[in-house]
Amino acid sequence: MAMLGDIVQSVEMLLKLIRKPQPYVDPDLDPVLLVPGIAGSILKAVDHQNGNEERVWVRILEADSKFCSKLWSRFDPSTGKTVSLDPSTSITVPEERYGLYAIDVLDPDLIIGQESVYYFHDMIVEMIKWGFQEGKTLFGFGYDFRQSNRLQDTLDRLAAKLESVYKASGGKKINIISHSMGGLLVKCFMGLHSAPGYIASTFLNGVSFVEGWEQNFFISKWSMHQLLIECPSIYELMACPYFHWQHMPLLEIWREKEGCNGIPQTILESYRPGESIDIFKESLSGNSIDYGGENIPLPFNLEILKWAKETHKVLSEAKVPSGVKFYNIYGINLETPHSVCYGSEEAPITDIRDLRFSQPTYVCVDGDGTVPVESAKADGLNAEARVGIPGEHRGILCEPHLYRILKHWLKAGNPDPFYNPINDYVILPTTFEMESLHENGIQVTSLKEEWEIITEDQGNQDANKNSLVSSVSVSQGPSKQSSRSKAHATVIVHPQNEGKQHVELNAISVSIDAQS
Repeated sequence: MAMLGDIVQSVEMLLKLIRKPQPYVDPDLDPVLLVPGIAGSILKAVDHQNGNEERVWVRILEADSKFCSKLWSRFDPSTGKTVSLDPSTSITVPEERYGLYAIDVLDPDLIIGQESVYYFHDMIVEMIKWGFQEGKTLFGFGYDFRQSNRLQDTLDRLAAKLESVYKASGGKKINIISHSMGGLLVKCFMGLHSAPGYIASTFLNGVSFVEGWEQNFFISKWSMHQLLIECPSIYELMACPYFHWQHMPLLEIWREKEGCNGIPQTILESYRPGESIDIFKESLSGNSIDYGGENIPLPFNLEILKWAKETHKVLSEAKVPSGVKFYNIYGINLETPHSVCYGSEEAPITDIRDLRFSQPTYVCVDGDGTVPVESAKADGLNAEARVGIPGEHRGILCEPHLYRILKHWLKAGNPDPFYNPINDYVILPTTFEMESLHENGIQVTSLKEEWEIITEDQGNQDANKNSLVSSVSVSQGPSKQSSRSKAHATVIVHPQNEGKQHVELNAISVSIDAQS
């Protein structure tokens, strides 16, 4: 097994050495730093005795056993750091290839079997087509995603990374594209550091959990669950009890309890975010792991919860620095779990400690399948724009719609000045005519405008469909300050081929002076 692992590493090294044709490079682009979310960075274990390194996330061979032996950890409240149970091992983040390797990309053209290569893979390939260059205008920042988002070591590394990117790019402003939990990391940085004035931020917000990891990353769901119990970053993702939710997320449990007459009865209990802590404590009271023959208790960690509350305070006070632009892109149109319910009226929960092994049902709202829209927009920051696009939490990073928006905001690859990222249209004005006549206190104005609207989402529309005709009339009564006026407009939309629509606007307005 070890020999096969050596072969895989040798193939990776060999493919890295293969020279590829030099892509187009645009020297005028501002640099971009990519910051991934949870599980988006490659992690290595370093042996303290001999200095040997081995990848523990993400890997193919012996993935689950290495994950448990090297990444399982305990939280140290004196430092705020979660430390591996193996005392002879420390976890590091490789900083190869300008950090892009640390995000989880070996090379845009190399796929060595790990699903994680696709995390930022498509985006990197696309950005290189626009003229970005690794080490000059395209960088990545990997981090130990088990740790708190306000861990000083991580924030110091991010500060050093931003400084190195600033210098490597010749002192240009930096655009940060962060996904999922990476947005919290950058927000903590803004809250605890005086953010440098050369940062312009683009966030892709949200939260990523463990759904599907067991088949994608060769890690059992239970192994991941036991890791997360001691991860400050996960506690920092818990619903904030002080947020003014439009729809309050609830934990609901059908429980069997003894009634006043001694007869058992089934009731539905509901808990708000702040009220759920006692349930977590009781449910995980008997949780433990077997590590090296030793049984180690892993209950719900109140020390981490205390630490996470301080992080929530930092996040609530973070503001976008002067001169920095913040953009929010989030996924929509997918059923997304919002509230969770355990048990049923027919099969209630009799022992809260069994919740860990129960399959819940969900109340869903609109979102990206992982993060509800309300949560994705609840950053508390002043945004230049917020755009929702159809897509799944991670899959959104491969969406052409996303690339069109980023290309427009980053001013990369000859962006179309008529593109509107809010509705994903390109609007091309083709005709504009206006005439005005004023006589005897009456003013008549006529307007004719025509546009071509282009959107890739309508590429298969039928050009033979009937035109859409719509009209609107507006009138305003006279007053001392204004005249009596009336306007009427007709809009005709003609479907065409190749995602195009031709739009005609004909309008006329009549105004009568107040003195007339």
